[in-house]
Amino acid sequence: MRASRLLSIQMLLETRGRMSAAALAGALEVSERTLYRDIDELTAAGVPVYAERGRGGGFQLLPGWKTSLTGFTPKEAEAVFLGGLAGPAAELGLEDQVRSAQLKLLAALPSAWRDQAQRVSGRLHLDPVDWYREAEPPRHLPTVATAVWDGRQLSMHYASWKRSARQVVQPLGLVLKAGIWYLVAVREKEPRTFRVSGIETAEVLPAPVRRPKAFDLAAYWDASVKRFERELYAGTADVAATARGLAHLRQLSALVARALRDAPSPEEGARVEITIPVEADDQAAAQLLRLAPDVEVLRPRALREAVLRRLETSAALYGRQVVQGG
Repeated sequence: MRASRLLSIQMLLETRGRMSAAALAGALEVSERTLYRDIDELTAAGVPVYAERGRGGGFQLLPGWKTSLTGFTPKEAEAVFLGGLAGPAAELGLEDQVRSAQLKLLAALPSAWRDQAQRVSGRLHLDPVDWYREAEPPRHLPTVATAVWDGRQLSMHYASWKRSARQVVQPLGLVLKAGIWYLVAVREKEPRTFRVSGIETAEVLPAPVRRPKAFDLAAYWDASVKRFERELYAGTADVAATARGLAHLRQLSALVARALRDAPSPEEGARVEITIPVEADDQAAAQLLRLAPDVEVLRPRALREAVLRRLETSAALYGRQVVQGG
């Protein structure tokens, strides 16, 4: 554990430059006292770490000093080739660069690890696209990615469900979720999310991005997903479900699955009454009707009636077709 932490200190100082003791200790989740002991060990081992006192001071490596790739462990070398980056890298326009970087890493690895790392890369394939869907062709993704990497503002025509309009945004990051790319960018002083496939034109502008100092892409995305779920599933419904119905309900969404985490399992042929989060009545009726007869809506009355209306409409449609066909 300590050896891994010592290597992490080297990597942090190499990639971030000067860091305070508090910042280093926080990144490593250790006390400052432990950090100082680790710094002493690194110095004794010949790693040129030096400290600058006073305001704005901290620890840093001797300028020009680089960590040797022989610091990699075999498992870390394997992990580089487990990234599953081939598809996303190609969409970003970085396929050649990723392949080149992996080749350079292979050349720098000890010979005993090369075959192992290559073998792992040939035994894992990442397919981020969900079942029954095709990957969205992100036509302007390379341009958007350039704006993100270079920290430049982006002019784009964006088609939302309301309208298509030209916007100038300040890109903060990209997110790939279930095969769909999203751009997180500041517009009107607030971070917002844009589906990259909705971008009709894109141009990188010379103006730099004014990035919020405390912005954390992962934290923003996590909060956005949770907020979206809360807004989408604004209501609840009481349903009666068989064991098979419970299994189908859990596949509706992560929010429904969480609500059913402690649901009791009904006996053979029996049903259990449970409360689940649901969308607006029309959408919820369409979703839950697909699960009949293993799931019955009990309450609220408005949702139960919405299900009944769909049943009556379907029965009338198919009944009429049968009569006409006969």
